[in-house]
Amino acid sequence: MNTPSWPTQTAPRVGIPWVALRVALLSLSMALTAIQGRAAQDGVPMDRIVAVVDNDVVTQSELDRRVQTVLRKLSAKPGLMPPAELLRRQVLERMVLERLQLQMAERRGIRIDDPTLNETMRKIARRNNLSLEEFRDRLVNSGIDYAEFREQVRNEVIIDKLHERVIDRKVRVSDQEVEDFIASQGGALNSDVEYRIGHILIALPEGATPDEVKAAQDKATEIRERLLEGENFARIATSESDGQTALEGGDLGWRKANQLPSIFTRDIARLDVGDISEPIRSPSGFHIIKLEDRRGQARQVIQQTHARHILIKTSAVVDDDKARATLNSLRQRILNGADFAVLARSNSDDTASAVDGGDLGWSNPGELVPEFEEVMGSLQPGQISEPFRSPYGWHIMEVLARRDYDGTDEVLRAQARQILRARKIEEQTELWERRLRDESYVEYRLDEDTAQES
Repeated sequence: MNTPSWPTQTAPRVGIPWVALRVALLSLSMALTAIQGRAAQDGVPMDRIVAVVDNDVVTQSELDRRVQTVLRKLSAKPGLMPPAELLRRQVLERMVLERLQLQMAERRGIRIDDPTLNETMRKIARRNNLSLEEFRDRLVNSGIDYAEFREQVRNEVIIDKLHERVIDRKVRVSDQEVEDFIASQGGALNSDVEYRIGHILIALPEGATPDEVKAAQDKATEIRERLLEGENFARIATSESDGQTALEGGDLGWRKANQLPSIFTRDIARLDVGDISEPIRSPSGFHIIKLEDRRGQARQVIQQTHARHILIKTSAVVDDDKARATLNSLRQRILNGADFAVLARSNSDDTASAVDGGDLGWSNPGELVPEFEEVMGSLQPGQISEPFRSPYGWHIMEVLARRDYDGTDEVLRAQARQILRARKIEEQTELWERRLRDESYVEYRLDEDTAQES
């Protein structure tokens, strides 16, 4: 993963040398302190600064309000309540990190407009089974300032978008990591699954010579080729295997993953029922395993749709009306007998599918954009849609077929990928936040006489 580029304390920072920025911040801090002192002498109440955070400050009233919010959350769990002073310092540290991230987001132009924020607030209300008005009333009745709560939500969304840009988009999970995770005992998503395994062993003597190893490997490869050509596994196991279950046709019976030899677990996770593994080397020789059956895991049967389409993108030259008219003309030609695939190849702006006559192959629910799936779900096989719009442009679509598909393995892999991705994002976020905090100027003023700089 690429790491963010970080300024150092001697490098320019937003166009200003770090030393100059530090001097400017100290001057600002001293000026604010002087203003506070004069206001106090004049009898005018003035909010005290409790932390200077780069080019921003955290005030006493802001800290007090945030502490009260945290106290309300912890009130239901009194056993988790830390000492008051420790709680204030923890909340202040969180506010400092929040301010640093908001400053970075502002420099990167990340903003959340009011319509987007309003929709987010409505989603929060719906998760609580309330209308937005009811949600606002409940907050107010609980002593929470609604406007302040709303701005806090805005800040959280901004920070989420910042994380997505600087962390989430750079996190990758490889297919090998997914397979290893599924096979590992620590990540056994399929711990309740039992496998019925066929096993053939081509044994090696202890201290086998290179020639003996090669001869055994060649024999295992030849046996696997015979199996792939359709020869009976049990018959070959009985006649060729050196394993203990050879006389039972190599049948190891039903076993859970943790009951299988560890050298088999990774390969088993990759096999579909009926598949035969590559030869697997161990100190005892070369093993060939066949996944005869699997049970104990709820099967995930999904409905797949096979469709094709023609896309017309809009541009400065092709507006919505022209795109829709073009597709209406193409649709009419297809209804009159023209070949959909031929017209897709010569007219579709989706270059990836146009070469295949607009064919999108079999798709699972959720793989395509909602606008596309909504129209696709309304069509019967053989039907051609009216022109419709998606974020990519204007389309006509034909559903070719539907089928029920056992997507259990895909669902398992998707779960594993999601867990691994979330784990990586959490680890990278923690490192990124720590580095951001370490590279920034922060002065604490919780204790009036002992301000702490870092």
